[in-house]
Amino acid sequence: MSKTVLVLVETVDDYLPLLEQAGYRLIRAQTPLSRAEAVIRHADEIDAVLTRGPLGLTAAEIGALSGLQIICVIGAGYEQVDLAAAAARGITVTNGAGANATAVADHAMAMLLALLRDIPRADASTRRGEWNRVISPSVSGKRMGIIGLGAVGLAIAKRAALGFDMTVSYHNRRPREAVPYSFYDSPLRLAEAVDILVVATPGGAGTEHLVDAQVLAALGREGYLLNIARASVVDSNALVQALQQGIIAGAGLDVFDDEPDVPEALKALGNTVLTPHVAGQSPEAARDTVALVLRNLNAFFAGETVLTPVPM
Repeated sequence: MSKTVLVLVETVDDYLPLLEQAGYRLIRAQTPLSRAEAVIRHADEIDAVLTRGPLGLTAAEIGALSGLQIICVIGAGYEQVDLAAAAARGITVTNGAGANATAVADHAMAMLLALLRDIPRADASTRRGEWNRVISPSVSGKRMGIIGLGAVGLAIAKRAALGFDMTVSYHNRRPREAVPYSFYDSPLRLAEAVDILVVATPGGAGTEHLVDAQVLAALGREGYLLNIARASVVDSNALVQALQQGIIAGAGLDVFDDEPDVPEALKALGNTVLTPHVAGQSPEAARDTVALVLRNLNAFFAGETVLTPVPM
């Protein structure tokens, strides 16, 4: 008997046939309206849900889906999935930790280069017929600090250390074994020690506003912030103030509090590089993400241990 998967995500469509070819029936509900209709119409049919961190799955939805057995989240973050409701029902939750780490790390380094070398403004002025040869900071040799040394953080650290001769430090919930990077026990101490602060930790209540006004002040006037994780990790109001007042030199942001709305204050600043939450998106990342979902689903329905369980 085939299993039915409710698909809430909208970013991996090209590779969803991998699930169908494996025998899974898909119900696509990628808008708020179709999602609400699918939960009502197919409540008794749905065995699994495919979602992503910001889309999540609410306690009410979990309660309505009487046959739900497993929730698969693409990407590392699962902040809007009600884990308590899932645990109460004995529902397994998996995430996509590591599946898109290469794409996110590539994007992080691209944003960093664009930010420090002022490439967007240089491109725009050149297209206007101007010839503004502004002197911009080098990237190589800088001190990078990473908040969250998971799969993405490690991939960024590797590129920074081996590709750009950076000294890499990090803050994590606990020190990692067998990594050649210096551990700091708080974001504040990390910010004091680096030139570039990269946010690579999952969102959620446990990481909300880890980067606040005090951390930004510690990063300093020549420091740069890069966020390719979740907007909630950074106090956005404090960040805008820090950028406007020159408390930090600049910021590269791929995530925002109220996506797709980007604050006008950020768009008006010349010391920002902004992208629309695309760091983890590439054909390769989408393929690997769906392949991991498929492996988790197959393992679960075969009575085996899933590959990337979310701690409940």
